[in-house]
Amino acid sequence: MNGIPMPGDRTSNPAPRRRELSLDEYAAGVQAGDVGVLARAVTLIESSLPRHQRMAEQLLTRLLPASGNAIRVGVTGAPGSGKSTFIEALGLHLVGLGRRVAVLAVDPTSGVTGGSILGDKTRMTQLAAEPSVYIRPSPAAGTPGGVALKTRESMILCEASGYDVVLVETVGVGQSETMVADMTDCCLALLLPGAGDELQGIKRGLLERVDVVVVNKADGATQSAAQLAARQYAGALATLSGRDEQDAPVVLTCSALRRIGIDTVWQAIARRHERLQQSCDLERRRQRQNLHWLWSVVQARLANTLDTHAGVTAVRDEIERQVSDGTLPVEAAARKILEALGIRDEWNG
Repeated sequence: MNGIPMPGDRTSNPAPRRRELSLDEYAAGVQAGDVGVLARAVTLIESSLPRHQRMAEQLLTRLLPASGNAIRVGVTGAPGSGKSTFIEALGLHLVGLGRRVAVLAVDPTSGVTGGSILGDKTRMTQLAAEPSVYIRPSPAAGTPGGVALKTRESMILCEASGYDVVLVETVGVGQSETMVADMTDCCLALLLPGAGDELQGIKRGLLERVDVVVVNKADGATQSAAQLAARQYAGALATLSGRDEQDAPVVLTCSALRRIGIDTVWQAIARRHERLQQSCDLERRRQRQNLHWLWSVVQARLANTLDTHAGVTAVRDEIERQVSDGTLPVEAAARKILEALGIRDEWNG
């Protein structure tokens, strides 16, 4: 029928499946800077298949000594603040300085369909065309803190592949995004002209963690408003952050669209990174981040075990019914679930 293969037509030629790479091929390809292998390695670590997870652990163990040499920058900010435009402008500036840049962009996941647009490459067309740039969008998939579940692991792969600046773009959901500060050397908050409500949004949680505040859209009709907002942010941060003068957040303005002030922003990031290196605070910061990462993974695996454990599954419906009916206290219900998991609550005897 017009040459169109029909279902069940033995003459149709489905695309052949790609050959799976060995651990040696993954490690060699990533360290050689092969973008195709790097992309497949990130897909491997994001996979939920047990055999992929085992290989991912082996790959990360092998590549860990080759990582850690990049400047890690988290970029957060409310939706509409221009994060993608800013990252493209900053990335192109870094390319001009001879840097190799990896962008790990996290897209929001629909609570209804579970899908993500993953459109960062379409929003950063110029940056995506640069051979020294790797852009990887990943779905948030319900992970709290504005990052994806495997952002840290992806960072290790990118560093082992020779990228010396890693930019982590968060989803952009507000002050819960402090998690990005637990995996980067410098946390940058991109804000819009007009203080007040936006300052209220950052002064708890993110305020204590942000290192550079950049007021975007400092051009044209909004230039004066951006400069005024920057002064207001600087005054508020000096009062509320509780950090010493040397470690106080830097407040700057820029126009990501017109690429004005991007060089000044990068200089502030680079100076902070250099100061952390010289004082050995960078090593201590990353050690703390690794420990935080450890316990985050433990908690995530415990949560997954709760969802899949046969003993818990066997009692879940009845316990939930009793709690819903008000015939079983929540504390007692929790103890029963832990006992089904094989954990005895010593506090309750």
